[in-house]
Amino acid sequence: MGYAKSDGSAIYYEVHGSGPAVLLVHGSGGHHAAWWQQVAALRDRYTVVTVDLRGFGNSDSSMAEFDSLEFPGDITAVLEAEDLTDVMLVGQSIGAVAALRVALACPERISGVVLAHSLGGLSHPELSDLVAADRAEAVKLPVIDRLLSKDFQENEKARTFLFQQMGTFNVAKMADLRNLSTGGPTIEEITASGVPVCFLAGEKDAVISPATVTRAHELLPGSLLELVPDAPHSMYWEAPELFNAAVARVRDTLTERKAHS
Repeated sequence: MGYAKSDGSAIYYEVHGSGPAVLLVHGSGGHHAAWWQQVAALRDRYTVVTVDLRGFGNSDSSMAEFDSLEFPGDITAVLEAEDLTDVMLVGQSIGAVAALRVALACPERISGVVLAHSLGGLSHPELSDLVAADRAEAVKLPVIDRLLSKDFQENEKARTFLFQQMGTFNVAKMADLRNLSTGGPTIEEITASGVPVCFLAGEKDAVISPATVTRAHELLPGSLLELVPDAPHSMYWEAPELFNAAVARVRDTLTERKAHS
């Protein structure tokens, strides 16, 4: 564990295990500890890196306001502090937007990026319309129902409560994240970067529909798609065994590709 310096801010991160690297980027209600079920399951096979973006968890929260456009720099600072290469970035929800920007900014360090329950801010007219339609439906639901299934909330009351408590450690709020997708990358820019992209989606995601994610996969040449049955938006929390297995499959695929390149 340690701190990396990013534009004068102290960015907290932890490194667990050894092997091919997987760096996990949390969503709007998370921080490094939200990945407890991933670290425990993956650290015996991989180097698992967790990070707190500024305003989240143990990272610098002293600013009067937060600009989410600084988040990619926070991740890059951790990569540089540990001199990490051949890294697979996994971004959860809005964290995927920052992860994709990092992958395009320093492809020499990145072996691939997993966009979990997100299109990563990809700029495309058709996809923008689909995302907007999904969002219009999502806002009709209470926030917790967008993120976790009703069955999980009923049967896993303790883990549901802990999930809700996670966000109370953060200073940055959703309003601070709204501009992160501004000027997002185009399909042409992603393709030109040569960075492999995998869309990881849940069939029961109430925030972004599997149809929208599937369409993004169809439009992005060479992309991978992991569409998990019965999984909600916060699959990493509610169904970690499914999430972890998908992450491991993609990481192993990227490692095998590199070995044969």
